[in-house]
Amino acid sequence: MKNSRKRNRYKKQQYIPSKYILMGITFVCICTIFLSLVANISGGPLNSVAGYVFTPMQRGINSVGSWVTSKTNDLQTLRDVQKENKKLKKKVYSLRTQLNTIKLEKYELENYRKLLDLDAKYPAYDKIAASVVAKDSSNWFSTFTINRGSKDGIKKGMNVIADGGLVGIISDVGHNYSTVRTVINDLSNVSGMITNTYDNINVSGSIKDMDKNGVITFSELRDSDNKVKNGDSVVTSYVSDQYQQGILIGYIDKVEKDSNNLTKSGTITPAVDFEHIENVLVIKNLKQTGDVGNKDKTNNSTEQSK
Repeated sequence: MKNSRKRNRYKKQQYIPSKYILMGITFVCICTIFLSLVANISGGPLNSVAGYVFTPMQRGINSVGSWVTSKTNDLQTLRDVQKENKKLKKKVYSLRTQLNTIKLEKYELENYRKLLDLDAKYPAYDKIAASVVAKDSSNWFSTFTINRGSKDGIKKGMNVIADGGLVGIISDVGHNYSTVRTVINDLSNVSGMITNTYDNINVSGSIKDMDKNGVITFSELRDSDNKVKNGDSVVTSYVSDQYQQGILIGYIDKVEKDSNNLTKSGTITPAVDFEHIENVLVIKNLKQTGDVGNKDKTNNSTEQSK
């Protein structure tokens, strides 16, 4: 019992609280710093220890600081680039819009220039410009609607022309619109004349032939001397009771002798692009022929009865 009590008393005497140890270490450090400052110790063991301990720490801190600074600069640069990119996108969009507007204006200007050239080509007629606002469901402009009507002085039977020549005739008139039946329509029948020989022919519309070869048909050509050739121009004839004389219809594409060996027939390539019609000129002069009853009039009467 006595020995165990002595051991316990010995253990109590050996135990030192940690706070005293920390205070002691702190005191030693303070004394060491004080001595270093007072004695101006710049070398020796303390300096070596500081070099080994604090120099790598400083390098690490500098490296971390440089990395953070670099990333911050990169982030700021990225934000600046994004802002600049947005500005450039807006500028590109604005320039594209301006370019499309310029192209559209140029396209419209070219169309108007063609109409002016066409107007100058037929100076004897009083004309009014019109724009296409609707068409039939086919690929071709067989019939279509323009934005001019009776309020503009448009009447049924007036001729319609476009950049290449004859388009067709006004078949119906409303207050602010009109319907145009073109020469490629199956119901169209025009008295034509070949300018090279002055021979009269009958030109008929044919959507089937337009779909197949882009042509319309002609018949009743009397060409015993075989003077008519491919490429000869065809215009409206003076004998027509609906169409003004001398308007270009198209060009001879093919000529074949009929089975009766007296007449010829064939095909004509239209002068007008009947896939793309946007603006036209309406000739306000009606053909004055009296009571001449030819095929144009008969065809028109047949259509009206339908």
